[in-house]
Amino acid sequence: MSISISKRLMKVADYIPTGGSMADIGSDHAYLPCYCVQNSIVTKAIAGEVNDGPYRSACTQVKNSELEGNIEVRLGDGLDVIASGEVSTVVIAGMGGQLIQNILEKGKNKLTGVQRLVLQPNVGARFVRSWLQENNWKLINEAILEEDDKIYEIVVAEPSDTVKPMDKAELLLGPFLINENNPAFKKKWKREMDNWERVLTQLERALPSNEIEDKKKELLFRINAVKSVVDKATN
Repeated sequence: MSISISKRLMKVADYIPTGGSMADIGSDHAYLPCYCVQNSIVTKAIAGEVNDGPYRSACTQVKNSELEGNIEVRLGDGLDVIASGEVSTVVIAGMGGQLIQNILEKGKNKLTGVQRLVLQPNVGARFVRSWLQENNWKLINEAILEEDDKIYEIVVAEPSDTVKPMDKAELLLGPFLINENNPAFKKKWKREMDNWERVLTQLERALPSNEIEDKKKELLFRINAVKSVVDKATN
């Protein structure tokens, strides 16, 4: 049974090196591992799930796809489902950035031997970039795309002893995405900027406090960071 996957997952698959092995953490029916094996992107895959329902669904999908010799479904929390050195690529997709950050931090001892991380946070990509920078993972590529009126970012990293520090704006927006500045990027950050400006207007009416002032400064920084990118693209 041939697997059909979303545009988002197809873009994630584009960054998985051909010929290696992968672990898909939070695999959700094991669609991505099945697709990658069927299309000869990887020869071996592990589909990890923390909850029993999705785990059983992934098992069923792998069995129906007749890929039990190539894909192993494992029940466990985050990177607990793999052993150190077992796979060459780890994918974590479709979660919040803080959750991905927590999974990486909790299981970083399992990342020995992993040659690439392909991470797709639904929100809060800055938390992912921050963790990568602090743990000697070099950002090698990023992507942003729209599907069904939702905008997704993909962050790709490899281990490195020389990681160039990102500034605060790059952590927020993504250095590769800033340079590309494609329509999905503009749409996402204009939408975010509108929200921040509404919140800022509300804060202006609030009673002054240190907490309020800190929030206002952070919002102003973000608004100006987005405006500077948009202005640079139009000049």
